[in-house]
Parts: sequence; C-alpha cells; structure tokens
Amino acid sequence: MTLISVEHLSKSYQSHSLMGAGKPRCILDDISLTLNEGETVALLGRSGCGKSTLARQICGLEYPEKGDVFYRGMPVRKLDKKQRRQFRSEIQMVFQDPPGAVDPRFTLEQIIAEPLKLLTSLDETQRKARTAELLDMVELPLSALGKLPSQISGGQLQRICIARALAPDPRLIILDEAVSNLDIHLQASLLTLLGQLQKTQGIAYLFVTHDLRLVSRFAARVVVMDEGKIAETSPQGCIEQLRHPASLALKNAVLPPFPSSRRRKTVSV
Repeated sequence: MTLISVEHLSKSYQSHSLMGAGKPRCILDDISLTLNEGETVALLGRSGCGKSTLARQICGLEYPEKGDVFYRGMPVRKLDKKQRRQFRSEIQMVFQDPPGAVDPRFTLEQIIAEPLKLLTSLDETQRKARTAELLDMVELPLSALGKLPSQISGGQLQRICIARALAPDPRLIILDEAVSNLDIHLQASLLTLLGQLQKTQGIAYLFVTHDLRLVSRFAARVVVMDEGKIAETSPQGCIEQLRHPASLALKNAVLPPFPSSRRRKTVSV
C-alpha cells in the first residue's frame, strides 16, 4: 500500500545579499516518487543534488512551489488539524546533526517523551513506561534518562534521536544522512538496529545518503538524484545496475566495507 506519493514536485530558492536578490536556483525539478508501507528506499546522490530538500518536503517541513506530496492519497498541504496530527505521528525524521536536532536544555527523557506528549493521548505514567521501552530498543541504559545531550557521545545522541522518532509508532522514518557523521562501527551497529526494528515494527525508511555502502547494506529500492532531478532507479536495490554518471561517480568514491556487526549489549553512558 502506498504511504507517500510525490507528484511533479518543484522547488526553487532565491539568494539575498546586500546587493539585492539573486537569481532563483532550481533545487527540485519535476520530482515524482512513491514510498510504500514497510519498504526501504535509498535516496542517493551527491551533496547539493536536492536530497535533503526533497526529504523536508515529504515530511511537511517545507512546501513545494509546484506539485504535491500526498499522504495516504491526501495532499499534505490540505490536511485538517486532525489529519495533520496523524501525519506528524506517522512520518518522522532523523537529521544528520544530532546536537542541532535537540533542545540542549532538555534531559534525554524529555527529548524522547516530547512527541509522546504532543502526538499521543498517553498519560504521564504511560509516557514514562514508553520512554523506558524506547531507550531499551536503542540499547541505552535507564540511567541515561536524566542526562543532558552534552553529557553523552554523538553516537549515543543519535540513538536518542532515533528513539524519539520511534516514540509515536511511525509508519515512515526519513533518515537524512543520519549515520554519515558516525564512525564505521557505530554506522554498522545502527543499521543493524534499524533493520531489526523494521522486522518487528514494520516501519518504512527513506534513507537519504551519498554513501553506496549504506545503500548496499540497507536498501531494497534505490532512487538516484542529480541536479534536482531523478536520474535513475533500481527497483531491486541492486547498485550494480546503476549506470548514470552521477551513480558511477558515487561508485568510484566507495569507502572500505563495513565491519561485521553483532547486536551488542546495552551501552553504558
């Protein structure tokens, strides 16, 4: 079943300076894409090709100039208050920069519980129980709940951001370069965790990346972007079939393979 469909999406930005407004730059050019329940789609492309802009359009953080994003057949920009609340709970996003995605004054417990408070009807006792459950999912101890973001590592904070995204039981998580700043062992560990959660929760992922190793490890379908357009797709997630020059450039830049990863015991913080 189709969860999200993007139809003929276009978006431009105009720069401004002391000299006045610059010429509008087209970031997205007639993009069409579907995301189905329970699948993993890799949105692949070089930095600056429009991947993150498309991700923000899909999750409703920005709106297109032309075209529409549809959520379960309904245009996102026309959702009423009740429908938008459901959309916010079902479509979550994990950003590349964990410190920039959280309030530094909040404890980790408050960060995870925030969407539970805003998007669910759980009472305080139920929220605390759900928060503890989510912390266990991302393999962090209960002793971490009272800490501030500055008191844990970047990899651990990214796990907290994933726990927050999981809090309202989403149907789609958009991961915008969410592991690109982590070391190779943490990347492998988080990919394993996300795969396990997909099997148990049935979550769909849109995995925004420029790293072909992540695609081969994680994705079932590949969409390659270049200069604001969809350059090619690989229905079975087979990166060997990719032939566009943008895809070949990424293939030539592939880093060493991931180390083997086993599910580790809860990480102390």
